[in-house]
Amino acid sequence: LQKQDVCGNLTLQHHMLEPVQRIPRYELLLKDYLKKLPEESPDKKDAEKSLELISTAANHSNAAIRKMEKMHKLLEVYERLGGEEDIVNPANELIKEGHIQKLSAKNGTAQDRYLFLFNSMVLYCVPKLRLIGQKFSVREKMDIAGLQVQEIAKQNVAHTFSITGKKRSLELQARTEEEKREWIQVIQATIEKHKQNSETFRAFNSSFSQEEEHLPDSLMASTSLVESMAGADGGGAFGGSDSCRKSSKSKRDKEKQACKSCSESFNSITKRRHHCKQCGAVICAKCSEFKPLADNSRHNRVCKECFLQLSASPCSPGVEAVGEQKKRLAAEKQSILATENSIFSSYLQFLEKGKTWYKMWVTIPKTEPLVLYLQGSSQDVRGPRPIPLPGYEVSLPGSGEKFEVKHVFKLCQSQQTLYFSAEDEELQMKWMDILTKAAKGETEDTAEGLGNP
Repeated sequence: LQKQDVCGNLTLQHHMLEPVQRIPRYELLLKDYLKKLPEESPDKKDAEKSLELISTAANHSNAAIRKMEKMHKLLEVYERLGGEEDIVNPANELIKEGHIQKLSAKNGTAQDRYLFLFNSMVLYCVPKLRLIGQKFSVREKMDIAGLQVQEIAKQNVAHTFSITGKKRSLELQARTEEEKREWIQVIQATIEKHKQNSETFRAFNSSFSQEEEHLPDSLMASTSLVESMAGADGGGAFGGSDSCRKSSKSKRDKEKQACKSCSESFNSITKRRHHCKQCGAVICAKCSEFKPLADNSRHNRVCKECFLQLSASPCSPGVEAVGEQKKRLAAEKQSILATENSIFSSYLQFLEKGKTWYKMWVTIPKTEPLVLYLQGSSQDVRGPRPIPLPGYEVSLPGSGEKFEVKHVFKLCQSQQTLYFSAEDEELQMKWMDILTKAAKGETEDTAEGLGNP
């Protein structure tokens, strides 16, 4: 495509930038046009309105580009961390990163470390030894909330400062005095900004609760009347009192500013309220990750205390129900993955990381024609692994990829490559054809002319 005369020897990326660059050009042209346009011109109002519209579009375009650049930076850091920390979040912002020396508490020796400073946390990392590309392993994650940074003076050691979190304190050494001041200033500024944002959210939530408490009497009376009428329609006068109790409980929950388990303050973006489905306590998302039932429903979240109580009661009916539910779900999943219920299935050798190939039962169920399932041996305690196929590319290995096994093909996505090896070339071609159609979202003709081996 790029070699055609109509492209003018320019790359495809250059042509893709043209629509984005055209918007600021229009803005400059309209500004220049308005300068030279006489005041009494009939086009004056239309030109000013056009400039206002194109300026809004330019601002929106610039904001979208900045957001995309920010997400691109987060993706780069995510890859450098080997996918250990889930940092790709629109609320996260990378503020500063760089090498630092950590002073050992035992003998005072300096150890090479790396810091990533975000608007909500600090990642304290250890560099990995790699020939190509610098990678890091996260040693400590420190929340900005409650973090303290201060300069320290140590004998025979210059340019030192410390950062202290809720769980750990680190003594660090910069290469120069200027670098030390820069780290201290930027960490302190991030802490202050986080405090201001938290206070803003807290003030907003408080004012919202106060507005609810100080509703006009007439409105309160009409609300009570509506609730009592709803109670009457529901089968009695007690419905109104139940809704009032629920309303007052909801109001009390809104007034709770911190998580019951970790005591961290709530806000409407990064630290939202959740409820334990067992005791009703107000907790954060991190402290409500415990699920006593087999399903992954958000209606099944409980706090740590309730989870331990449920787990410690083997004779309780709830735990028996958990076992029955697990068995039922496992049986249903095995039924779905059976040969007679699949579009196509067979045994394949599978490789994702490292050099070891594993024999897997690979199937595409009729009920989920765009999902590939991998099932290991019967001794594998983990369930079938689902792989949503849309977005993947199906191809043969490149010339530089050498394998000991034959008939290899691969599934590629932006951050993941999966390799498969078939028993013969015919099975390899069948799988590549089916996977290519499923990756494009085609389901109607996927199974036509293809039978399970």
